[in-house]
Amino acid sequence: MNLLPAHIDTSDRPPLECVSVAHDPLGSPVPAVLADRIMVDVIHDGNVIPDKFLRGQYGHPLLGEAKLPKESVRERDWGAELIASSLASSLHLGKYYRVTTARTLLDFGRFPGITPADADHLSRYAINYPFSAGLSYIQKRQLLESYYDRISEGMDAALNGKLLKIAIHTYDKRNPSMFERPSVSILTRPLGHQHLSSRPFPHFDPAFPAKVIEYTADRLLRSRIAQTLEEASIHTADNFPYSLPEGSVEVRAQVWYFFQHARQSYQGSAPPRALSVASGRCPRELVWNMLMDTNLRSAESQALRSYLHMFRNAPAGDEELFLAAREEYERIADFLRREKKVLVDQYRDAQYRPSTILIEVRKDLVWDFENGVPKGPRTDNAQFISRKIAIAIQQYLDNDRLEKSRSSINRTFL
Repeated sequence: MNLLPAHIDTSDRPPLECVSVAHDPLGSPVPAVLADRIMVDVIHDGNVIPDKFLRGQYGHPLLGEAKLPKESVRERDWGAELIASSLASSLHLGKYYRVTTARTLLDFGRFPGITPADADHLSRYAINYPFSAGLSYIQKRQLLESYYDRISEGMDAALNGKLLKIAIHTYDKRNPSMFERPSVSILTRPLGHQHLSSRPFPHFDPAFPAKVIEYTADRLLRSRIAQTLEEASIHTADNFPYSLPEGSVEVRAQVWYFFQHARQSYQGSAPPRALSVASGRCPRELVWNMLMDTNLRSAESQALRSYLHMFRNAPAGDEELFLAAREEYERIADFLRREKKVLVDQYRDAQYRPSTILIEVRKDLVWDFENGVPKGPRTDNAQFISRKIAIAIQQYLDNDRLEKSRSSINRTFL
């Protein structure tokens, strides 16, 4: 396996890589027609901190001199890539995706921004402490533009057309309270829904119907994986000890998928697009760009959000464009309300709706530690767990998914 090494790499390698893997002869291959529609990724097992970010704005080192800094040991999902590689091999996908940038520097599983020193697990942003405090403004912009945005572009391309996205993570053996965590946890429920919030997704546009992603994946898939692991005596929990934060890739992807689906439906019923006379730009494109800006990286989209929902003034010179965009937004929002039965009620359980699922495995099961220091992979354990997950996914695709589609034809009570 071509896994990223344990030590810190200070080179400037690409932040997202597609890694080829051989087929596991003892694996559980998915149907050949679906192999290209399934994606396995790992975003928190990177080891790269480019040299240009190791010192802050005043020249002070931001990490210790140790070959394996304590911040890296604490933040890295040890063994996650090992499982991702083995799972892709077992499913005969031929590849998986990995973020090489170390999580202690940049976390693609969060919205762009800076993390305070005392932030808890669910209150973080992309740039982690101590880099959030020590890097200069220019360094932070460079980090987001050259790494976060490049990861985003690559992920968007990889996600397009996928039916199933499986993210592999690992977590510590114990909670801060020293309670021992289960061997595996399957995360499919967004935090907002878990907390029963009246507006579960405040960072996304109010036109997004939260009901769509009460769960980010088919519950049959989640249950099939849990049952298969439990049958192998692997204790598996459901959305424990936390749920998916709003900024997680799995939640952001679901919002993006929904608006992509809505856009395709809307295009066939909407009148031809017209350009703004003053700017020569298309107001409708401006609106869709805003709705699908789930990574919150576009200043123009943020300005349009403020104009629409906070009643702020349009940027100077764009008054006509933003006025036309407001009219387009109202037509699109009205379309989403009018077509709710098809766009929301049917889509949320439809066979064609993509699933995004996050699987957490306890670090100590797939990586050896000595006094808290990572020593090396437990390859046999990782392969055993991965093969069980692959069996579940294969069974879901071969049987559960098709059976659900047949049974839903006569389902009228939900």
